[in-house]
Amino acid sequence: MAFDSEPLTIASAKGQTHKFTVELALTPAQLEYGLMYRDKMPADHGMLFAFGAPRPVMMWMKNTELSLDMLFLDQNGTITHIQENAVPYSESIINSGGPVAYVIELNGGIVRKLGLAVGDKVTSATISAKLGK
Repeated sequence: MAFDSEPLTIASAKGQTHKFTVELALTPAQLEYGLMYRDKMPADHGMLFAFGAPRPVMMWMKNTELSLDMLFLDQNGTITHIQENAVPYSESIINSGGPVAYVIELNGGIVRKLGLAVGDKVTSATISAKLGK
């Protein structure tokens, strides 16, 4: 499965800025495949899942070797929910906790290491394009 990538920035409420390179899951096939079968990912990389219109989202870790932190975002790029250290290979459902437009998957432990939190703001070309900016 091939994915395009782009820069992504997370601005914390504490005034810190964290930069990542994210692969883009945009098509139904890419959204389904995600980070499955990967055994490593650079610390400053991740994947941005774009679902179009906001909706409740359910994720799981089936066939995913990496522990992941999942950031659930509204249509404006604001983090609304965080799931830390999702368990590799688990088929347990990880619920968005309400309608979201995006999910970012980062290496497990990054949220705690960087102090990311609900309310932090995410920007990228994909999110900005949906906002008409």
